[in-house]
Amino acid sequence: MLSELLEASHLMPVELLPAKTNACARAASFRRVLIYLADLRRRTLCLLPGDEAADGGLERELPIEGTLAGRAFQYCDVLPAAPPGDGVFEWWVPLLDGTERIGLLRVSAEHNDAEARTDMESLAALVSLIVVSKRGTSDTVARLTRARPMSVAAEMQWNLLPPRTYADGRVAVSAALEPAYDISGDLFEYALDGDIVHLTIFDAMGHDTAAGLSGALALGACRNARRQGADLLAKADAVEAALVEQYDHRRYVTGVLATLDTRTGILRWVNRGHHPPIVIRGNRWTTHLECRPAHPMGTELGLPGTVCQEHLQPGDRIVLYTDGITEARRAGDREFGLDRFTDFLIRHHADGLPVPETLRRLIQAVLDYHNGELQDDATVLMCEWIGPHLEPARTAAELTGLSSDGPRDEDQPRPVGV
Repeated sequence: MLSELLEASHLMPVELLPAKTNACARAASFRRVLIYLADLRRRTLCLLPGDEAADGGLERELPIEGTLAGRAFQYCDVLPAAPPGDGVFEWWVPLLDGTERIGLLRVSAEHNDAEARTDMESLAALVSLIVVSKRGTSDTVARLTRARPMSVAAEMQWNLLPPRTYADGRVAVSAALEPAYDISGDLFEYALDGDIVHLTIFDAMGHDTAAGLSGALALGACRNARRQGADLLAKADAVEAALVEQYDHRRYVTGVLATLDTRTGILRWVNRGHHPPIVIRGNRWTTHLECRPAHPMGTELGLPGTVCQEHLQPGDRIVLYTDGITEARRAGDREFGLDRFTDFLIRHHADGLPVPETLRRLIQAVLDYHNGELQDDATVLMCEWIGPHLEPARTAAELTGLSSDGPRDEDQPRPVGV
């Protein structure tokens, strides 16, 4: 099953993936395999068409909230899709790119044993890799996972951003941002360089295509300087120089640029006119990391930059955010606020939710608080320092807090691993 699908994938457009997956899956006694991909806002699961014999008569969109499929997606669990019938067992199997949730498989199997479940997980892992390898050049996938047209600025931003979730044995990183189809000036960035994790958040002036252009320039300048070995202050200076050269002080970008040494837990950061980072410790205690801010990048106001430092403990979570999170408000009402924001993160993490799911629900809460329409981009980037050692054998569930704390029936499927 796996070798045939892998061999076929190299010269196969994504439109042929559903039919080829079904053909190959018969070798493992799977009668039918359906591929559902999560939409951009992680609200619905959309059926990838391409095998009329397999997907006829089934729902082409499934809501994530309030459905069994949605629960499998939210918690990254393999769950039964339907009661057994005529000797056929159906399962929802998460599709993961590393630890990024991209959708689900619905698998109809002739057997219900450990070997069948292992085969389902292996198939899901391979299908995920194929989808990720094809989606960057596939308008079919882009259209499928969009609920409405996207602004030009948002089109640029989404194509610049890294995956919204990453984890290894040392760190777990997750990000979320809205409005998904109309973002303009917000960007997040993370990158790994040996033992160092780079974390960056930018908020460009304005809420239009020009904000998207200046934000994209800031991110490009930051990446370019970083990959040439620049330190935190030099990266911020490189961003400022690029903005001044292009806009002559007419546009500016605020941001936080940080590094985390995974060997020691030392967090260093520079604040360029932005909200300070937050550290959440032990699901009880939070601290705002104060650091004398320099001027926003692009203004050349002459305020000196300062590199500040904090020694983290294993399990600490660093949170970077833009003002669209805390300043969202209803007409005539109070802002969503920093206290409500941190309480939400602590409470939902304590409930055993995955970090990506916590952030998905946070964005929904901010939208609900703002009656569904944000006046500013709302972005949050969270990084948990797990510890100094890389442990590739750990599962995706363990690395991102995906598995719940409650007991698990041994007869039920295991959480999906990578």
